[in-house]
Amino acid sequence: MYLHIDCNTFFASCEVATQPHLEGQPVVVANDNENGGGIILALTPEAKALGLKRGIPLFQVRNLLKLNHVTICPVNHKKYRQISRQIMQSVIEQDIVQDFVQYSVDEFFGILPLDNPHELRLYADKVKSLIFQRTRIPVSCGLSQSYTLAKVATHFAKHYAGYGGICVLMPENREKALSLLDVADIWGIGRKNRQKLYDQGIHTALQFIHCPESQIKSLFSIAGVNTWRELNGTPCIDLRRTSRQSSISHSRTFAYMTDNLPELETQIRHFVAQCAFKLREQKSVCQQVTVFLCTNRHRNDLAQYRNGVTTRLPSPTSDTPALIQAALAILHSIFRPGFLYKQAGVVLGDISDVKGMQLDLFSEPEDERHRRLMQVTDTLNQKFGDNTISFGK
Repeated sequence: MYLHIDCNTFFASCEVATQPHLEGQPVVVANDNENGGGIILALTPEAKALGLKRGIPLFQVRNLLKLNHVTICPVNHKKYRQISRQIMQSVIEQDIVQDFVQYSVDEFFGILPLDNPHELRLYADKVKSLIFQRTRIPVSCGLSQSYTLAKVATHFAKHYAGYGGICVLMPENREKALSLLDVADIWGIGRKNRQKLYDQGIHTALQFIHCPESQIKSLFSIAGVNTWRELNGTPCIDLRRTSRQSSISHSRTFAYMTDNLPELETQIRHFVAQCAFKLREQKSVCQQVTVFLCTNRHRNDLAQYRNGVTTRLPSPTSDTPALIQAALAILHSIFRPGFLYKQAGVVLGDISDVKGMQLDLFSEPEDERHRRLMQVTDTLNQKFGDNTISFGK
């Protein structure tokens, strides 16, 4: 059976897990900006009970937050990635789940080679309990015949307390479950495709799977057809087959505008390190580096400036120091004093497979010591958190 694990209100759960005094309290996670604004990104059940919802601007509920003593935590993606890695490592070390993969920062998939619903629930509970024991993060688990059906099972595990956070969706119960699921809640059905189905009079997942395959092929791409097949109990999604990205980027809209060049240099170093890690993770190299800077286009009272430059490297590389050197050279060429910068970013392009790396007549392959150094750096940062090992000037 396929297993899906979804962390409950992940950002908010991470804040409570790392600040135990917040246990049982209304907590929201929100982004921040220099105007004291922002929107709610995640919230605990206690905060939801007050009528708060994701996506609400803080200024609209400021009085409600204050009246109910709601704790506002600034979003901390570094913390959330680190806890996500702890979850991944814990389950791998437990060695119950096979083919365990991370789908997103708060979602994971795997396989339990069992077909007895009682045994499946027992082992899923062991995994669920270990995650909470190691990280204090509550999770919901769904098990079924395919990845998509496992996601359906998790939907019920999260929304119906009677499941105790674990739903095993067996073939004999599949149609009943799908009759209760709106097509809007099907994994892989986006807003445009949802409207296509509504226009055809298809509103539930059960109606969707009862459509002839020929009709599904006429409406959707292969991804939509695979979703239909998966809901019919035929596994056809391979989460381990990752395609190489043609470009890798990392950028940030700063909470507070800055005109400080050293501060921007620090940000660019971090962006490059994150991009280079992803590059090596997919066993690739790149030969183009782009850096861009932007001021706050919403501030008409401030001087505006934006610029970005791309440089081509002498030879393909995934070496972080070499990429940082190229990126900082671009930053210095486009930085202009007297402006307050709101956003910056790095893009690595012209990406190719490291095994098929083409060098010109005058290029030399990367030093093997550099590659080993990058390997060690990646391992330490994965184990202990981003920037455990970072690259200085």
